[in-house]
Amino acid sequence: MLKIWENYITELHDRPNRPVTLEVEPEEEVGADEKGPYILQSEVEKAIKEMRNKKATGDDDVPGDVLKLFGKGGLKIMTKLINTIYETGEWPKDFTEITMIALKKKPQATKCSDHRTISLIAHTVKIVAKILRRRIEKKLRMYSEKISLDLEEEKELGMQLGC
Repeated sequence: MLKIWENYITELHDRPNRPVTLEVEPEEEVGADEKGPYILQSEVEKAIKEMRNKKATGDDDVPGDVLKLFGKGGLKIMTKLINTIYETGEWPKDFTEITMIALKKKPQATKCSDHRTISLIAHTVKIVAKILRRRIEKKLRMYSEKISLDLEEEKELGMQLGC
């Protein structure tokens, strides 16, 4: 039965051209400008505050509600942990594992496709992902605005030249 589910989930999430492993350049080959700034305590605090309450825990068994009770000391420790992960690229084992649970879509579900899956992920991983997603979105907005400005300048130049 487990093998059937494993095959189903693998097929469901398998994407064409998906890399088997993530190729990451060695730390010493990445310039300081490309690494980006350290994660700020305010970023961690904001991500924790935005977490929804009463969510299931991941393999680390740390409820998100507990993270919301952190004082400044707890936030400082969490920020240091996240920066260590960010700096080294090494994730704790609990953070790289997820538990997938199948929930029935239909009362008499018998096939895998009659179920939907949910993934239980450590809340700390969600915090890191939210912070990194925000940073990526900010960079994309910056580049998008720059491209828009460049296109406007090009358009104006074309009008000046009579093109």
